[in-house]
Amino acid sequence: MYELFDARGVRVALIGTFVILALFLLAQTIATARTIGRSGIPATDTITVQGQGQAALPPDVARVSFTVQNIAATVAAAQEATTKQANAALDFVKGQNIPEKDVKTLSYDISPQYSYPNPCVPGAFCPEFSRAPKITGYQVSQTVQVTMRDLTKVGEMLSGLGKLNVQNVNGPAFALDDPTAGYDAARADAITKAKAQADLLSRQLGVRLGKIVNFSESSRGYPYPVAYGMGGDMMLESKAVPPVVPTGENTYNASVSITYEIR
Repeated sequence: MYELFDARGVRVALIGTFVILALFLLAQTIATARTIGRSGIPATDTITVQGQGQAALPPDVARVSFTVQNIAATVAAAQEATTKQANAALDFVKGQNIPEKDVKTLSYDISPQYSYPNPCVPGAFCPEFSRAPKITGYQVSQTVQVTMRDLTKVGEMLSGLGKLNVQNVNGPAFALDDPTAGYDAARADAITKAKAQADLLSRQLGVRLGKIVNFSESSRGYPYPVAYGMGGDMMLESKAVPPVVPTGENTYNASVSITYEIR
């Protein structure tokens, strides 16, 4: 037995084992010390406060959408007419220094157009074939959205699209390109107000605030886009004056709830 423990390799192994055991016991001791005074039971002596926050920030982008649509006897003819008009509108948009990443097609639709040549008179005999709708042609429409980052050019964009006789122009919808910035600012305001409310309550109740044991939030943005409608006369006027389009501000709101331990 003496010879076994006298072997150098065995001594090294035993020493290593003792060192590992000592480190394990040290780690357990530190973990236990950290939990002294803390209960594993969820806190019951608490107060909960709410905060309503708001942030108003100027927009940095404007989104404008327009639709081009044409009706023809065949799908191919309707597509050709729509493509020609849409390409003209897209060329104009490109000429306004709008990068390709800020121009996207929202929808491309092909739908048959029907007529009902023989309406059925109430009480009269109507053969089934006489009531069947008849396809008279096809409508092809393409809707495109443009994101503008130079807000001073919005009026010029709206005016230019009107001159191209596109059927519908919607927007501009003014927004933040990164909406989380607005929500973050509103949340920070809500947390500040909730903390102030907690401090006031602790003084009135004669207690001290402990750690935060629960937190929840809800955030919503309330953008106020300026609507712009294209009337028939304006669309046909080749010398229409670009409209003045105020950008305003977008308002973001957040609500938070914070629960504190009290002592």
